[in-house]
Amino acid sequence: MGLATIIILVVIALLALYGVAIYNRLVALRNRYQNAFAQIEVQLKRRYDLIPNLVETAKAYLAHERQTLEAVVEARNAAATGLQEAAANPGNAEAMGRLAGAEGALRHALGRLNVVVEAYPDLKASQNMQQLSEELTSTENKVAFARQSFNDAVMAYNTYRQSFPPVMLAGAFGHGNNASLLEFADSQEIQAAPKVAF
Repeated sequence: MGLATIIILVVIALLALYGVAIYNRLVALRNRYQNAFAQIEVQLKRRYDLIPNLVETAKAYLAHERQTLEAVVEARNAAATGLQEAAANPGNAEAMGRLAGAEGALRHALGRLNVVVEAYPDLKASQNMQQLSEELTSTENKVAFARQSFNDAVMAYNTYRQSFPPVMLAGAFGHGNNASLLEFADSQEIQAAPKVAF
């Protein structure tokens, strides 16, 4: 075996090792954003679990506001379904879009409930309602932080996947598409958690 053959084999081995390193980095970055989405999922499920308690607490005071309460429950159920779809494939553009749309509808329904509750001082002063409001606000803040972490992880994955030379190998390694950020139509919703005060 000649020197040229040894050099060629060493170069091939180094290129193979570099390919393995690129593959491992792509997998690590994908796992990171999938884990970050799992944190969003935990917080959104917590919020979805709080909403029925909120509605039940408000029901006694808001008997003639049944339509508002039903809209909140319906929006909550749609958001939970959107979350299930997104959790099955974090980073998928369509799933992220459906989840963002469902979350926007839920925020709108909760906002309408907040306006209605403002007209009922007894409900607003209720210890149970105040506690639920605090828990919901705390959870909203956690959702915002988890969403930021997810979007940061998606950005790191997409940046690496699109850089050279990983871009040449990403498709062959099963990383052909960018992951999608979790964004909402209203840019103010990203900057601040909704204010739910009772």
